[in-house]
Formats: sequence, structure tokens, C-alpha cells
Amino acid sequence: MSDSINKKSVVGSSVFYPVTRLNMGLRYVALWAVMMLANFPVIVFAQGECPGIHVNIPNISNSDGAIACALFESSEGFPTEFLHSATNIMFIKIQDTQARCYFLDIPPGTYALAIIHDENMDGKLNTNFIGVPTEGYGFSSGAKASMSAPSFEDASFSYDGGNVGLSIRLSY
Repeated sequence: MSDSINKKSVVGSSVFYPVTRLNMGLRYVALWAVMMLANFPVIVFAQGECPGIHVNIPNISNSDGAIACALFESSEGFPTEFLHSATNIMFIKIQDTQARCYFLDIPPGTYALAIIHDENMDGKLNTNFIGVPTEGYGFSSGAKASMSAPSFEDASFSYDGGNVGLSIRLSY
């Protein structure tokens, strides 16, 4: 009985022996091929950024507080009443004196952005006793504040529903 078991194990091991003796280089080529084919659908079907308004805020004076990005679709409350009137609001943590806001799933239309560096995180743009801002601020379309905040029309831009990349520098 033990002789038949030994014969079966010898036959079984001789069948698998050539498979385990593959050249190591051939094994690596096979492994590489499997890995590439496994990632093929990801590579072929990968898409770019999601459609939306992508805002980059470079050169922030410091990393204290947060950046408030407020997207308005009308002049109502622009830009001072962003907590009450903005269509979308994001508070973003500052990393290495930069921040990025992403507004996704926004329908086509006319919009304006107001950006505030809320250093003390009180939810508003702080000013001194004569009304001059003491925190950073910026607006879309290169709109500048002179004696007062710019109008919605000055800061507005058209959005067609695709990808829009904006860069807004803050004024201090």
C-alpha cells in the first residue's frame, strides 16, 4: 500500500516540477504583463478633472486661519454678505501659503467669486476703524477694490459647465 502512495506522489511531483523551474527572468516578464493588463482599464478610461470651477489661491501671506471661497450667482450680497448670500461657500485650510477651492456640479451661468483670508476664523473680513480690510481678499476676473468693494459685474465671469481654472491673488 505504501508503494502505490509513493508512486502517485512521484508522478504528481514530476508533473509540477517543470512548472516551478521556470527561469526567474521569465517569471518577472509574466508578472509585469499581468500587472500592466490589470491596470489597462484604469489607464484607458481615466478622465481628467471633474467639470467645475477650480480656483487656485497662491502666495497667501501666512498659513494662519483659513481661506473662504464664496461663489455668487447674483449681485445680492456680493461680496460682503458671503455667509448669507453666496450660492456656494468653502472654507479651506491653507497649506504652504497656498489654497485651492473646487466648485463641482455648478450649472452654466454667470458667477463672481470673493476670496477672503480669514486669519482669525471669525467668518468675516475684518477691517480697521475707517473700514480698510486688515485681512487678505481677492475677486474673480481681476476685479480690484478701490474706495469700496468691486461690483458683481466687475468680478463676474461666464461659466459654460465645463472646466474653468482661475487663479486669484489676494490683496493685503
